[in-house]
Amino acid sequence: MASLTEVAIAILRENDRGTYTVPTKGLYPFQWNWDSCLTALGQRHFDEDRAWLEIETLFAHQWPCGMVPHIVFHQPDDGYFPGPDIWATNRPVPTSGITQPPVAGFALKRLYDLAKDRQTATARARALLAKVAAWHRWFYATRDPAGEGLVAIIHPWEAGRDNSIDWDTPFERVPTEGIAPYTRRDTQHADPAHRPTKAQYDRYLWLVEHFRSLNWDTAKLHDASPFQVVDPGFNAILIRACADLADLAEALGDAALAAENRSFAAKGQAAMESLWSERDGQYLCRDRVAGALIESASVGGLLAAFCAIPASRAARIAASIDRHGTRFPVASHSPQDPRYDGKRYWRGPVWLVVNYMIADGLARAGQEDAAARISAASLDLIRESGFAEYYDPQTGEPLGGGRFTWTAAMVLEFLRQEG
Repeated sequence: MASLTEVAIAILRENDRGTYTVPTKGLYPFQWNWDSCLTALGQRHFDEDRAWLEIETLFAHQWPCGMVPHIVFHQPDDGYFPGPDIWATNRPVPTSGITQPPVAGFALKRLYDLAKDRQTATARARALLAKVAAWHRWFYATRDPAGEGLVAIIHPWEAGRDNSIDWDTPFERVPTEGIAPYTRRDTQHADPAHRPTKAQYDRYLWLVEHFRSLNWDTAKLHDASPFQVVDPGFNAILIRACADLADLAEALGDAALAAENRSFAAKGQAAMESLWSERDGQYLCRDRVAGALIESASVGGLLAAFCAIPASRAARIAASIDRHGTRFPVASHSPQDPRYDGKRYWRGPVWLVVNYMIADGLARAGQEDAAARISAASLDLIRESGFAEYYDPQTGEPLGGGRFTWTAAMVLEFLRQEG
């Protein structure tokens, strides 16, 4: 019987398209932004060169403004909707027009720190440094107009947590009328009961069409969007990426770039405290349009531990996870919330990539026991249910796509920690 390591490597190889990796066959046939950066962490366990190439391919399609799109449509494939014809971004290689959680800075530093081939790692990290820095600069220039130190997402897909309960209230401002007729493809590959609803998809598409009407001018899209949400998980990833990029830039001799990103990280870290909920024992999203915190205890607020939050906050987050009481942590939404759904995408299920980042953050904050429990439970889940896209936190039922790339990558990371 093949070991977890052997199966994980086999999955990464079968989803490899040469210079980029697809998340899984059928359901997601293109290159996704944060998928690729986290996938590289798995690839480096058996092929360092391929890991660097994964991130290099993504950044080869960075926009001139600095944005890195959330999808790169390398090859035509009508198995996914919305495809490049809907986005119509007029790029040399078609891409989407929105972005995703900026884990690249974190991944870049991790690849560099753990590289066996130091000479190659130095050259390739140095070549990517300015590109990642430009992306960070773009975020604060276009998504933080008041200069508070926190950025907003303008489409739920940007957070990676497409149908999170966090978005329910602000999403009501997004119209559902006037969009072009469409046929979804995701529900042809996965159980519709486990996917976002049609009403949510209507709003996703309305935003895409609205941004397209503005010619994808990223300087205008924030203010033009009726959906502006400051997500603590998204910001924690950006803050951590800025801090890591600053350390890497310093190691590579770029003092100016290091100072710029350290400044971004420090300002963002201080501003994160405005999202803390003492009652919930975690951070909450803020609806920037309404100017209020969103009462929704989701994994986004737990993912805040990924950046350098105060030790007391990390302890409360660890306790919040324990209070969930699910067989497998970490549920993407509190099971005590009546809106929780353990099988529907980001409204309850467990995702290994989120577990990985939460565990990493908690360990760095001194919550080693909580981090170890999450890591061990993640591997137990894989041993029981295989390499799925996501899982029911109570039963462990595998959900969504199968033989999933970033799940395999995270397994290799967890196994390294276990060893």
